[in-house]
Amino acid sequence: MQTVTTLNSKMPRTLILDYNLGNLFSVKQACAHVGIPVEIGNSKEQIESASAIILPGVGAFPEAMKNLTELGIVNILTNEVNNGKPLFGVCLGMQLLFSSSEEFGFTKGLGLIDGTVEKFSIGNNDKKLTVPQINWNRIEGESFDNTPLDSVSQLDYMYFVHSYYVNASDSADVLTTTNYGGLNYCSTVNKNNIFATQYHPEKSGEKGLEIYKKWAEINNLIYS
Repeated sequence: MQTVTTLNSKMPRTLILDYNLGNLFSVKQACAHVGIPVEIGNSKEQIESASAIILPGVGAFPEAMKNLTELGIVNILTNEVNNGKPLFGVCLGMQLLFSSSEEFGFTKGLGLIDGTVEKFSIGNNDKKLTVPQINWNRIEGESFDNTPLDSVSQLDYMYFVHSYYVNASDSADVLTTTNYGGLNYCSTVNKNNIFATQYHPEKSGEKGLEIYKKWAEINNLIYS
């Protein structure tokens, strides 16, 4: 049964979107640790009234899109984000933001960011890769200033669990890349009001928790 935490209406309210494939508890705990008031839910009213949305995710892209579609919230979610509502995507939640995925065939995504979701090639650059990637790996980019990664340093380690990666059409949407077996792929996107990570900040120690805090501070989501 879904658990919903209802917040005081005067507080900024961040919605952790529940579509039956999210790592809801760990994300909720991370938010609580840094002082972000959150609720968990998936109703039209919650999406529209939330100050911001966190889209978590663990699992398969087609099932995720199926669940979102059956809940009847795809258009509501995309409309809110297109109208400027802050959104933080995590792991599968990041992949869902893109145009489409090749996981188990072709599946259309939310289309909030142009690009595709592709599978790691086990033999990429003659280096045998373990798929899924389940390990700590580095992130790097040109500048993290004035982004949720403001407290993160170049080549800091984050925790990854995934078999597919995003191939963004516009390099301007890519905030960080990560190298896995010789492939440099997009590990963080930052586009207007959309921020998303392929790694799990909530499982990446204090540096990861700082990402949630900085994102919330940028979007005025911490109640004081």
